Amino acid sequence: MTFDEVLAKVPQLNDYLINMPKELKNKFVVKIHPPGTIIHYQQSDLDIFGIVATGEHRVINIFENGNIFMIEKNEPIDFIGEVTILAGMRQTSVTIETITESIIMYISRENFEEWIKKDIHFLYLVSQKVALKLYRSSSNRGAKLFYPPTFLLLDYLIQYAQREEIKKGETLILKQTREELYEEVSISVKTLNRTIGKLKQDGVISIIKGKIAISYDQYRLARKMVKYYVKQDVKNS
Repeated sequence: MTFDEVLAKVPQLNDYLINMPKELKNKFVVKIHPPGTIIHYQQSDLDIFGIVATGEHRVINIFENGNIFMIEKNEPIDFIGEVTILAGMRQTSVTIETITESIIMYISRENFEEWIKKDIHFLYLVSQKVALKLYRSSSNRGAKLFYPPTFLLLDYLIQYAQREEIKKGETLILKQTREELYEEVSISVKTLNRTIGKLKQDGVISIIKGKIAISYDQYRLARKMVKYYVKQDVKNS
C-alpha cells in the first residue's frame, strides 16, 4: 500500500499532514501488521516514528516473571514512538502490540524530529495525543490503586458496553479470555475469577459458554453499583 492509498482510505489523516514538508512524502514506509504483531519491545532502541492510520493496539509492560500489565488500549488515528522521542530518550519504556490488523506509516526518528520543528500544527496534534494518554493513565492508575476489584471489573464492563453501544433488549458477550481480562483489568487471575463469581451470583453478569455476558438491564445495574463504590469512597475520604 502506498502513501496516497492510505490517505484515500483514511482521509482524516489530511488534517495531520496538511503542513508536512513535501520531501517527507517519499520517505514514509507503509506496513500492514496482522493482529498480535509486536511493533517494539520495551527497553529497545527507537529509530522510527509511526502514524497509526487504522487498527487498534495495546501498550503493555512485560515483567520478568511473565506477568503482563496493560497500560492502555489505543485506537486510530494514533502515533507510535512519540512519547519516547519527545522525552529525548533513546529506548522505549513500553511494549506495543497490535490487537487488530493495523496500517502504520513509518518514517525515521530523525525525519520526525525535523518535521515537528517546522510544523507547529502537527506538533500541537502530537502533543495533544501525549497529554490525553497521560491524563487517562493517571486516572486509571488512581482507580487501580484505591478501588476494589469489583469496581474495576464493573467499570471495564460498563466501558465495553458503552463502546458497543448496547441497546435495550441486547446481551453482549465478551470475546476476551480470562487471561486477557487479567491483563486489561490488572487484577490477579484468582481475584478475577472470584469477582466474576460474585457478580454472577448478584445477577450483574451472566456466563454463556464460558464467556462473560452482560445484558442491557445488567449494564444499568452495573452503573448503579459503580456509583455506590464512588459514594463509599467519598464518605471514607
